[in-house]
Amino acid sequence: MRAFLSFAVIGFGVLCLIYWLVSLYARSRVREGLERAADGQLDPEAYIAEGLRDYARSLRKRLLVLVFLVPVGVVICIVYLMNYT
Repeated sequence: MRAFLSFAVIGFGVLCLIYWLVSLYARSRVREGLERAADGQLDPEAYIAEGLRDYARSLRKRLLVLVFLVPVGVVICIVYLMNYT
């Protein structure tokens, strides 16, 4: 049980780090695209801020599913298949 808990805590920490890195990378890519698109705008900073607000509402849930739930589901599936089939 102790080994499982240490695996779970370390795994959660690694998944949090991956989530943070993926969200930073994706946000920087969106910001670069918004900066390129803001060339003809009257107020480019407001345009970029609005675009980043829209982005923050759209991608968070998908990142959560991809980074946290998929690896946990795979581990659960592997444990089940190794022990009960």
